[in-house]
Amino acid sequence: MATERILIVDDEETLCEVLKLNLENEGYDVDVAFSAEQALLLDVKSYSLILLDIMMGEISGIKMAKILKADVTTADIPIIFCTARDSEDDMVMGLNLGADDYIMKPYTVRNVIARVKSVLRRTSGAKAHSPSANRANVLQVEGLQLDLEFKCCLVDGVEVKLAKKEFELLAYLISHRGKMLSREQILSHVWSDEVVVLDRTIDVNITRLRSKIGAYGSYIVTRSGFGYGFRD
Repeated sequence: MATERILIVDDEETLCEVLKLNLENEGYDVDVAFSAEQALLLDVKSYSLILLDIMMGEISGIKMAKILKADVTTADIPIIFCTARDSEDDMVMGLNLGADDYIMKPYTVRNVIARVKSVLRRTSGAKAHSPSANRANVLQVEGLQLDLEFKCCLVDGVEVKLAKKEFELLAYLISHRGKMLSREQILSHVWSDEVVVLDRTIDVNITRLRSKIGAYGSYIVTRSGFGYGFRD
């Protein structure tokens, strides 16, 4: 089993080093960032859990949590807030953002380790039994996600409304990533129930898809004389 990775984000360097040392002694792989800005430059989606301070620099812990929860690739990473802000309102706000626990400073290292273990046990079990764990029903390319069962398209965590044929076309392209699909192949698969469909219909739907899925629209490529594809 791979070692679980933890990211500590706190501007108190001494505190970070103490937590890092003790968590590593428990067998975790631990990285430290001294600001949210520094943390967001890392491959955040690779971490199993984030210990996050609230009161930091320009990007607070609350703002960083919002950023992570809005991104489909990081939305499921458990977050434990570790902060000196001890009001009930602060705690409720943190938990409402989707944080999994809230530890008030000053705290003992023993308490933090116990909370980390508890959250990882709980979230690991939930992921194992989650319907979304069945990746056969989900097509995902970075922050672009298609749920084939619920017919839902998410772009960086935000749902995008697609027409039925747009959804089917995008799913067909993604499921054949790295291959060029001819117009005839696309028409026979996506518009198989139509009697007469003009080639222009594909062009129009491709144009709409590109505009709807934002930056991922550039992943849909056109090769004159060959057709369309979704690049790796």
